Amino acid sequence: MYKESNISFKGINKLAIPAIISGIAEPLLSITDTAIVGNIQNHPTAALAAVGIAGSFISALVWILAQTRSAISATISKYLGAKKLNEIATLPAQIIGINLLVSIIIYLVTLFFVTEIFQLYNANGLILNYAVSYYKIRAIGFPLTLFVFSVFGIFRGLQNTFWPMMVSIVGATLNVGLDFMLVYGIEGFINPMNVEGAAWASVISQAVMAIFALILIIKKTPFSLKITFPFNKEIKNLLSISFNLIIRAISLNVALYLANSYATKYGEFYIAAQTIAFQIWLFFAFFIDGYASVGNIVSGKLLGEKNYKKMWKLSIKLSRYSIIVSLLLSLVCGLTYFSIGKLFSQETEVLKLFYSIFWIVLVMQPINAIAFVFDGIFKGLAEAATLRNLLIFATFLGFLPVLLITDYFNLKLYGIWIAFTVWMLLRAGILMVKFKRKYLHKNT
Repeated sequence: MYKESNISFKGINKLAIPAIISGIAEPLLSITDTAIVGNIQNHPTAALAAVGIAGSFISALVWILAQTRSAISATISKYLGAKKLNEIATLPAQIIGINLLVSIIIYLVTLFFVTEIFQLYNANGLILNYAVSYYKIRAIGFPLTLFVFSVFGIFRGLQNTFWPMMVSIVGATLNVGLDFMLVYGIEGFINPMNVEGAAWASVISQAVMAIFALILIIKKTPFSLKITFPFNKEIKNLLSISFNLIIRAISLNVALYLANSYATKYGEFYIAAQTIAFQIWLFFAFFIDGYASVGNIVSGKLLGEKNYKKMWKLSIKLSRYSIIVSLLLSLVCGLTYFSIGKLFSQETEVLKLFYSIFWIVLVMQPINAIAFVFDGIFKGLAEAATLRNLLIFATFLGFLPVLLITDYFNLKLYGIWIAFTVWMLLRAGILMVKFKRKYLHKNT
């Protein structure tokens, strides 16, 4: 099971490329929903806005509770590096059990207040009705998604990104096919289900992914899913890490909620354009996050080995690779600037608003790359308190003031994306400085 950490170009990309493919599966599900729903015949703009709002809320819930994935990965990789994996044999089953229980409770609570939740996003009328219908179906897959994410965390801790990639490919491919079948229908066989069809496509895909993940954890890892007591000695530390990362994720989602809420307040066309821009931003984030995942996976193992010199080299290499990837993504989108918008909507006003701010999404990608890489490294080092404090600071003393000021000057979508840029600048800059101060002297 134990292998020395390989941070060569080949070694990094052996982990990063499968992690990229695995990571983009979730935003690909949302992008597919967005593109297909945005082109339905009846009320496409309202449907697009509703899927954007409901999808944002679901992503917020998943990101908040899926923080245990990073905690599991960091803990397992540390014990792998210290060659003491047997000491945490009971841990994965216990944390997965806790995750599933909490996710079911949250699903039931949100289902009861679903209308009020989307009213907080300033949704009303047809947009509200579509959002509620979409959420009630799509949220069925919430516990399934968290289970899959937990399994991915276990494999990442074991320095294996191949099997998560395979599960993600199956899920993403199935979702695309089901989206076309269920949203648009098949004449003579399936009636068009519109927004609800997109939700069912996601749920079915998530169920298949969960089945594959269940088989793989039994067949391809040394861990059992049988829950035994007493709790493992690391459960308290893992839950502490998870709690700090959950606070971090809540702060992160405050920014995302405010962005969507303000865009909805500006009008139907604005939230539709914001949905397209944000889904592309999210796709980029998960794409670049493949290198952040390597930071998460390998830094924990290097910490267990106490190999600080290699950790420093890892941070430099990951930063370079992620910046190059972000620039390439931005270049491709720059060359296809006007074609991209038409994949999601044919509404002239929606496209006009989208094109007016899409360039900001592209310009900020190298900043995002640095932020995500160091975010992944700090997760691997289990420095959850640092990440928690940073997101609280960046959101409430960076994003929020800029959003309020730009809203006052009626900058609308420009203001939202200026606030996002400031937010990411703070995240990237502060983590770089903290990592340098803490680990540069250990490099010598």
